Amino acid sequence: MNTFWLKVAGLVIVVVALIIIVNKFTGSKSGPKPEQKTVYDVWEHDDKRLRAEPEVNAPAVTEPATEIPKAAEPNQIVEQPKMQFKELSLEDEARASELFEMALSERKMGRLPGVRLGFKNMVDHCREITRRWPDSEYAFKARRMLGAIPERYWKQYHITEEEINPKK
Repeated sequence: MNTFWLKVAGLVIVVVALIIIVNKFTGSKSGPKPEQKTVYDVWEHDDKRLRAEPEVNAPAVTEPATEIPKAAEPNQIVEQPKMQFKELSLEDEARASELFEMALSERKMGRLPGVRLGFKNMVDHCREITRRWPDSEYAFKARRMLGAIPERYWKQYHITEEEINPKK
């Protein structure tokens, strides 16, 4: 009986086993790899950030305080000041909310690779919100969404700094 092929098969098994053992001991020892973010994680982060309530930025104090502020009572709840927006009628509120949700959906689609229109529909929805209800909370959120577009798209969609931060 010819044992030549058995010897060749045994030699191949030994070589493969040696390669696996050498790779095991000389491989990267960086430990567990960090978990990569999925597109769903990015969308969830965007939703939280773009739907967040507007905050009033406290102006920086340039002069030293002349009097020490009183400390709040231990059980007293201190509320942060909120921005004041124009109240919308029920119909306008519904339409603005609908446009804002559509803009969020378009943003999600625009972040996907290979999407032809990119952020165009999102930009159009945000511009319509800011045009129709300029002093509303939805206009504030739409401007924040426009500002969150990567700057490489600003020129493509003709987004200006004044559009994001209007001077009043």
